[in-house]
Amino acid sequence: MSPNDPKNSGGGGSGFFASIASSISSLGSAMTKSVNGLVGYEGLEVINPEGSTEDAAEEANRGRWKQEDRDGYWKMMQKYIGSDVTSMVTLPVIIFEPMTMLQKMAELMEYSHLLDMADKTDDPYMRMVYASSWAISVYYAFQRTWKPFNPILGETYEMANYNGVNFISEQVSHHPPMSAGHAENEHFTYDCTSKLKTKFLGNSIDVYPVGRTRVTLKRDGVVLDLVPPLTKVHNLIFGRTWVDSPGEMIMTNLTTGDKVVLYFQPCGWFGSGRYEVDGYVYDASEEPKILMTGKWNESMSYQQCDGEGEPLPGTELKEVWKLADVPKDDKYQYTHFAHKINSFDTAPKKLLPSDSRLRPDRYALEMGDMSKSGNEKSSLEERQRAEKRTREEKSESFTPKWFDITEEVTPTPWGDLEVYQFNGKYLEHREAADKSEDNTDPKSIPFNPWQFQDMSI
Repeated sequence: MSPNDPKNSGGGGSGFFASIASSISSLGSAMTKSVNGLVGYEGLEVINPEGSTEDAAEEANRGRWKQEDRDGYWKMMQKYIGSDVTSMVTLPVIIFEPMTMLQKMAELMEYSHLLDMADKTDDPYMRMVYASSWAISVYYAFQRTWKPFNPILGETYEMANYNGVNFISEQVSHHPPMSAGHAENEHFTYDCTSKLKTKFLGNSIDVYPVGRTRVTLKRDGVVLDLVPPLTKVHNLIFGRTWVDSPGEMIMTNLTTGDKVVLYFQPCGWFGSGRYEVDGYVYDASEEPKILMTGKWNESMSYQQCDGEGEPLPGTELKEVWKLADVPKDDKYQYTHFAHKINSFDTAPKKLLPSDSRLRPDRYALEMGDMSKSGNEKSSLEERQRAEKRTREEKSESFTPKWFDITEEVTPTPWGDLEVYQFNGKYLEHREAADKSEDNTDPKSIPFNPWQFQDMSI
């Protein structure tokens, strides 16, 4: 197979990466072993990403769970094997991080300068290098093994003027759980509709990124479409939890037909291949123009190549993205940017009362009070159920404030998706809020995403 076929650019045939991919594929995927011989645990797989088949039983006794909690949770969860557990299971706060899914969407903006560079360049292929490196840059943050809180219906998250970028996200549906996001600066607009789909496999879970991500570069009006790989979370209950995202990431220039196909290597024996990404930028006729290689937890580089995918003579690998310094021994493995997302330093004036920062369960967990966080989480979930009953009694439906449902249904590799679009009303709200003389301390604002005001009591 030729590298001219974007489906095989991850290392299926001739070209720069062929020998590398061959050696990695011969190792196979990360070693698994069933913890058999133990009553009640038949078929449960434990994977040590740094080991082999011989230490699965030892790995099973590692992790963050106490044995009695672990065993009880395993018995409860067995009935959900094979199911989508996105919102059907109430989970303990011990596995949560003090952040919501709406905030996690904003983590894509940490290296937004790469999109600025994509907009500025006159080289159509370098445009794809910059833009795809931006898409890869968030995977360091996505490897965190803590679960973010599911947003309450109507919950929002705002980030104001971070490197010139303004961001807004909103929970637009509860069943199925769906979020919509919009970001903008002078160089680009970012629009996303996300509907996570999962498959629980016992001691692991597959997370399918059912969604549509579009970036519009303002100078030339170029529209980029992103399809990321799925994510696998291993050792949910037994062993040390870790994350992998094996498969293809495809970014397509819908305006010109150029595309990037990058292959995320699966983790092999003793960590072989873990984090590695390689692939090509193709023109509209599917001829490789630039090779890309790196690790999604460190850096990405590029080099011009010929039609066979080989580096051009006289060229060299050049780094395009490098991970910024991260805090050492951070409890939740947060980046400095993740801490900014949680702080009020990035909040706009006159913060919406529906903002994720104001959630009492999230804040309690951030302060280290797990008991209070669990109680607040239960209270919010009960309020949400009560509001649903009120909505049904009134024969009313929920309508998002900042995003509108469209008639468009877009196919994805993991199912169809109803598309929401930014309606622009937030810009009007923000303009008025910025002119307001209201200087209320945002930390004093009660969390209130509710459609019916008595739900905030």
